Amino acid sequence: MVEETVTKEKTTGMTEGRITEEGLQKLRELTGKSLRVNNQFNELASREAIRNFANGVGDPNPLWRDEEYAKKTRYKSIITPPSWLYSVFPSWVSVGLPGVHGFHSGTDWNFHKPVFCGDKIRPECWMAGFEEKVGKFAGRTIIIHYDARYYNQKEEMVAQAHSWSVRAERHTARKEGKYTDIQLPHPWRSEELEEIEKEVLAEEVRGDKIRYWEDVEVGEKLRPVVKGPFGLTDMIAFCVGAAPVQLLAHHMALELYHRHSAWAFRDPMTYALEPIYGVHYNKAAANAAGLPYPYDVGTQRQCWLIHLLTNWMGDEGWLKTNYAEYRRFVFYSDVVWLRGTVTKKYIDENGECCIDIETSAMNQRGEETMPGHSTVILPSRDRGTWPVALRLNKDSGSER
Repeated sequence: MVEETVTKEKTTGMTEGRITEEGLQKLRELTGKSLRVNNQFNELASREAIRNFANGVGDPNPLWRDEEYAKKTRYKSIITPPSWLYSVFPSWVSVGLPGVHGFHSGTDWNFHKPVFCGDKIRPECWMAGFEEKVGKFAGRTIIIHYDARYYNQKEEMVAQAHSWSVRAERHTARKEGKYTDIQLPHPWRSEELEEIEKEVLAEEVRGDKIRYWEDVEVGEKLRPVVKGPFGLTDMIAFCVGAAPVQLLAHHMALELYHRHSAWAFRDPMTYALEPIYGVHYNKAAANAAGLPYPYDVGTQRQCWLIHLLTNWMGDEGWLKTNYAEYRRFVFYSDVVWLRGTVTKKYIDENGECCIDIETSAMNQRGEETMPGHSTVILPSRDRGTWPVALRLNKDSGSER
């Protein structure tokens, strides 16, 4: 039985699961089936939920937070950033292989309709399949694929997401020690930090300055968005706005962990039971998973990327697709430079004026942490067209 392969290791306090044939058979049985969404955080796109999310990813765009500003836009209302859907549901459900650590490793988004303040969102998720690979981080790993859809209160599909998660045995990751040579925290000098802070504050929100398709050139660089040095409060703020998993306290937490012992471990410093999600803010948890330091959430980093794109496209642009692979971890004290380059400009089969953008997320060590690509639809001055998703009528959005 699978349960017999799950043990508590004394040195880490975490459940140490194994990848077994029994566990893989259970995954085969789940393939193609609808999964119960038990980790939904937000449902209602309230002003507070949108504001807390934007604060949690560090996005100052007034379209997400300023009612008077938003009333003057085509939307006539505050809307959510496209990435706000991550705060509803992270696009995957952890299934199978108890005690085998999971690393969300990438998502491919398709956005269809805006989410307005007052909308209610309902997610659905299916397991699309899995594959087995051997990697440098933890040897034998399983990659599980998921498909998710998001609907508003009118049962209109607002977005689709395909995501994948790597499952790796914790003891093997610790043994491999892939990241042990990295110096953490990073030894920043004061003059370097001053320059980084200038770069962080130099981001440009395009806003109501319309970016027309005709004015964009292939090879054009997007104004970077810089995040970091990444710290504990950045992580807390993201949890407040998005919380991709259930973060509970006291009675509620203990009740959950007694039902699902593999979801928690006992912190050696405080003796408190902590969720496995603590790898993102608890060094002992990160160490148990084979990492030297706490690290960011994959969805969080992709939210930073979407921040870059919405800054550039402005209020009249539409983010059609957004693809990102989480290749490396962003550890506490790291800085990430999110950049984009226009690679293609064309009119698609639906008459939409599209811009393809290749994106990157480089850290201070010169490592690519998140390669990706996106498609943005822009208004056309010459054709007199606007993105279909923005051709709103009086009945669009919620009944507010």
